[in-house]
Amino acid sequence: MAARSLWRTRTKLAVAATAIFSGGAAATIATSEDPATAAKLCTIVPLRLARDAVTAASIAFDYEYSLWGLPEGSIERSKVKHEVHLRSAHKLQELCFRNGGIYIKLGQHIGQLEYLVPQEYVQIMRDSMLNKCPISSYDQVCDVFKKELGETPDKIFKEFDPVPIASASLAQVHVAKMLDGQRVAVKVQHTHMTDTAAADNAVVGFLVNTLHSLFPSFDYRWLVDEMSESLPKELDFLVEAKNSEKCVDNFRKLSPHISDYVYAPKVHWNLSTSKLLIMEFMDGAQVNDVKTIQSLGIRPYEVATLVSQAFAEMMFKHGFVHCDPHAANLLVRPLPSGKWSITGDGFVISRFLIYSANHPPTPGGVVNK
Repeated sequence: MAARSLWRTRTKLAVAATAIFSGGAAATIATSEDPATAAKLCTIVPLRLARDAVTAASIAFDYEYSLWGLPEGSIERSKVKHEVHLRSAHKLQELCFRNGGIYIKLGQHIGQLEYLVPQEYVQIMRDSMLNKCPISSYDQVCDVFKKELGETPDKIFKEFDPVPIASASLAQVHVAKMLDGQRVAVKVQHTHMTDTAAADNAVVGFLVNTLHSLFPSFDYRWLVDEMSESLPKELDFLVEAKNSEKCVDNFRKLSPHISDYVYAPKVHWNLSTSKLLIMEFMDGAQVNDVKTIQSLGIRPYEVATLVSQAFAEMMFKHGFVHCDPHAANLLVRPLPSGKWSITGDGFVISRFLIYSANHPPTPGGVVNK
């Protein structure tokens, strides 16, 4: 009886969710200023919602059915729960890859929440989401350029590598040369992010709230709230650019004793928009690449000292903090010749490149996704 009840709940969730958002997608066509985009959403959104609903219902059903009747705190329950966590994490991983867009971002975020979600989810998302991200074709990149700047990359730059050096959940980075020969990093937002981000966010919110109403113990509404607040900022690259400059300016004004050791690539404002970010290209070793750091003649403990000092300054003096300091967002390079290290022992200390407090991928040469 219990199994039949749970199965009915699972089926109702999938059918109701699909019906509701199919209607929402149809409404989008009537209100959108871009009929092509509206038509695309009408096709994509119901399909993604159907996948979401089936996956969410399958996960909820697995937990309820597999743990049914097992005493809390028992060894058997712990073992079964571990197996359900693994199965569910793999289902969620597959969903994120199939849907793409903000789902990749959601998976990456889950991979950083080891203090809030089961370790099985954290490990599976962390192992897969950081290294497998969608890549926009060169034609799609050209479409973004034409919409934002009115020209294709070959008309704007002296050279433009059509193959990205890396891709992230929200964007990818290309290397180019300005007409004056300066090397720059060009961050281009994935076109599907622009088209489907709002709808995807609404779909995820709908499902999480529906699951919470059916299964009160399943409460991840805070995660949806957090993404709803941060995603619009991450999709506006001008926010990232302004944050980058503000971060460095804070060091100059409030922490001059270490401001020479903290740097962010210069922004080319005349070519940057909410979906394109053109910055000075920077080479550097990732902050956790000890071998490369040592090969540059830099002592790792000096890097650790500088990073600790810099973040202490941001937290306790600036009130404006780089909030995504993973390895690909902190790059290390030697100071220009003739400068002494922060410890004064004759070694050249690294300059670590702080990007924005609201990054996504790092345009300064290396990205993480």
